[in-house]
Amino acid sequence: MVSQGKRVNFLLWFFANLDYGIEMIQCKGCEFFGIGPNSGRTFKCDPFTGIKEPECITKWQLIRLDMLLSSYQGMLRWYGKLEPLQDKIFKYMQREIEDMEETERWKLDDEEPEENR
Repeated sequence: MVSQGKRVNFLLWFFANLDYGIEMIQCKGCEFFGIGPNSGRTFKCDPFTGIKEPECITKWQLIRLDMLLSSYQGMLRWYGKLEPLQDKIFKYMQREIEDMEETERWKLDDEEPEENR
Protein backbone atom coordinates (compact mmCIF):
# COMPACT_ATOMS: atom_id res chain seq x y z
CA MET A 1 0.00 0.00 0.00
CA VAL A 2 1.27 3.46 -0.89
CA SER A 3 1.74 5.79 2.04
CA GLN A 4 -0.18 9.03 2.22
CA GLY A 5 3.02 11.08 1.99
CA LYS A 6 3.99 9.44 -1.32
CA ARG A 7 0.51 10.02 -2.77
CA VAL A 8 0.56 13.68 -1.74
CA ASN A 9 4.06 14.06 -3.18
CA PHE A 10 2.90 12.58 -6.48
CA LEU A 11 -0.13 14.85 -6.59
CA LEU A 12 1.98 17.91 -5.87
CA TRP A 13 4.54 16.86 -8.48
CA PHE A 14 1.77 16.26 -11.02
CA PHE A 15 0.25 19.70 -10.59
CA ALA A 16 3.61 21.41 -10.39
CA ASN A 17 4.61 19.93 -13.77
CA LEU A 18 1.44 20.85 -15.65
CA ASP A 19 2.09 23.46 -18.30
CA TYR A 20 -0.12 26.44 -17.47
CA GLY A 21 2.00 28.89 -19.43
CA ILE A 22 2.94 30.71 -16.22
CA GLU A 23 5.18 29.80 -13.33
CA MET A 24 3.13 28.37 -10.49
CA ILE A 25 4.18 28.82 -6.88
CA GLN A 26 5.45 25.53 -5.50
CA CYS A 27 4.00 24.42 -2.19
CA LYS A 28 7.45 24.24 -0.62
CA GLY A 29 7.89 27.96 -1.31
CA CYS A 30 4.49 28.94 0.06
CA GLU A 31 4.00 30.48 3.49
CA PHE A 32 1.17 28.03 4.23
CA PHE A 33 3.44 24.99 3.86
CA GLY A 34 5.54 23.46 6.62
CA ILE A 35 7.38 20.29 7.50
CA GLY A 36 6.33 18.63 10.74
CA PRO A 37 8.50 16.93 13.36
CA ASN A 38 8.12 13.48 11.75
CA SER A 39 9.08 14.84 8.29
CA GLY A 40 5.42 14.99 7.36
CA ARG A 41 4.18 17.84 5.27
CA THR A 42 1.61 20.17 6.78
CA PHE A 43 -0.60 22.41 4.72
CA LYS A 44 -2.28 25.34 6.41
CA CYS A 45 -4.15 26.31 3.28
CA ASP A 46 -7.68 27.54 3.86
CA PRO A 47 -9.65 27.60 0.61
CA PHE A 48 -11.83 30.44 1.92
CA THR A 49 -9.07 32.84 3.00
CA GLY A 50 -5.51 31.77 2.21
CA ILE A 51 -5.34 30.72 -1.44
CA LYS A 52 -2.58 32.32 -3.51
CA GLU A 53 -3.38 30.75 -6.91
CA PRO A 54 -6.35 28.92 -8.46
CA GLU A 55 -4.25 25.74 -8.68
CA CYS A 56 -3.93 25.77 -4.89
CA ILE A 57 -7.64 24.98 -4.61
CA THR A 58 -7.20 21.97 -6.88
CA LYS A 59 -4.22 20.75 -4.86
CA TRP A 60 -6.13 21.33 -1.61
CA GLN A 61 -9.07 19.32 -2.93
CA LEU A 62 -6.79 16.44 -3.95
CA ILE A 63 -5.08 16.42 -0.56
CA ARG A 64 -8.46 16.30 1.20
CA LEU A 65 -9.69 13.60 -1.17
CA ASP A 66 -6.54 11.59 -0.44
CA MET A 67 -7.15 11.96 3.31
CA LEU A 68 -10.74 10.79 2.84
CA LEU A 69 -9.54 7.80 0.84
CA SER A 70 -6.97 6.82 3.47
CA SER A 71 -9.56 7.05 6.27
CA TYR A 72 -11.95 4.90 4.22
CA GLN A 73 -9.20 2.32 3.71
CA GLY A 74 -8.56 2.33 7.46
CA MET A 75 -12.25 1.76 8.09
CA LEU A 76 -12.23 -1.20 5.67
CA ARG A 77 -9.23 -2.69 7.48
CA TRP A 78 -11.10 -2.33 10.79
CA TYR A 79 -14.17 -4.03 9.32
CA GLY A 80 -11.90 -6.83 8.06
CA LYS A 81 -10.71 -7.38 11.63
CA LEU A 82 -14.30 -7.48 12.91
CA GLU A 83 -15.53 -9.93 10.27
CA PRO A 84 -14.46 -13.16 12.08
CA LEU A 85 -16.08 -11.98 15.31
CA GLN A 86 -19.25 -11.04 13.46
CA ASP A 87 -19.40 -14.49 11.84
CA LYS A 88 -19.05 -16.16 15.26
CA ILE A 89 -21.87 -14.02 16.67
CA PHE A 90 -24.15 -14.88 13.74
CA LYS A 91 -23.46 -18.61 14.11
CA TYR A 92 -24.07 -18.45 17.86
CA MET A 93 -27.36 -16.59 17.37
CA GLN A 94 -28.45 -19.06 14.69
CA ARG A 95 -27.74 -21.99 17.05
CA GLU A 96 -29.70 -20.30 19.84
CA ILE A 97 -32.67 -19.66 17.57
CA GLU A 98 -32.63 -23.27 16.34
CA ASP A 99 -32.48 -24.51 19.95
CA MET A 100 -35.45 -22.32 20.88
CA GLU A 101 -37.42 -23.62 17.91
CA GLU A 102 -36.54 -27.20 18.90
CA THR A 103 -37.78 -26.64 22.46
CA GLU A 104 -41.03 -25.13 21.14
CA ARG A 105 -41.60 -27.95 18.65
CA TRP A 106 -43.32 -30.19 21.26
CA LYS A 107 -46.14 -27.67 21.46
CA LEU A 108 -46.70 -27.83 17.72
CA ASP A 109 -46.52 -31.64 17.69
CA ASP A 110 -49.33 -31.87 20.28
CA GLU A 111 -51.56 -29.38 18.51
CA GLU A 112 -51.41 -31.05 15.09
CA PRO A 113 -53.34 -34.23 16.05
CA GLU A 114 -56.10 -32.16 17.63
CA GLU A 115 -56.59 -30.21 14.40
CA ASN A 116 -56.77 -33.43 12.35
CA ARG A 117 -59.66 -34.87 14.41
